[in-house]
Amino acid sequence: MNPDATTIAAGAPIEVDLTPIASGQDIKVFWRGKPIYIMNRTKKQVDEARQVPVSSLPDPATDQSRVKEGHDQWLVVIGICTHLGCIPIAHEGNYDGFFCPCHGSQYDSSGRIRQGPAPANLAVPPYQFVSDSKLQIG
Repeated sequence: MNPDATTIAAGAPIEVDLTPIASGQDIKVFWRGKPIYIMNRTKKQVDEARQVPVSSLPDPATDQSRVKEGHDQWLVVIGICTHLGCIPIAHEGNYDGFFCPCHGSQYDSSGRIRQGPAPANLAVPPYQFVSDSKLQIG
């Protein structure tokens, strides 16, 4: 009565090597059939995200609550727009974050909704750093 190997693999955690991701770049991986953006944010992106008054956000959240302590430059989010499930484009829009071209939602470099019809921030999947250059999602 145990699940078969493909079912286990579909929900299994994945490990991602962060070494090839330069500052200011991102990659997209897939976990549980969902696109996951891993962004190596620049100091400027981190500073800008932290200067935004949380009370001005439609879905209030601090940048610090969306990243792991000691790894502030790494943003890990599920790349599915919270409006209608489209896939936003990284490093686009007015906030150097993500832009969903379908209906115009714009997220900042912390994945927080800043403009448009999306009701919530991009979701953060469960993840942890297993070393300074490798993380595990799931």
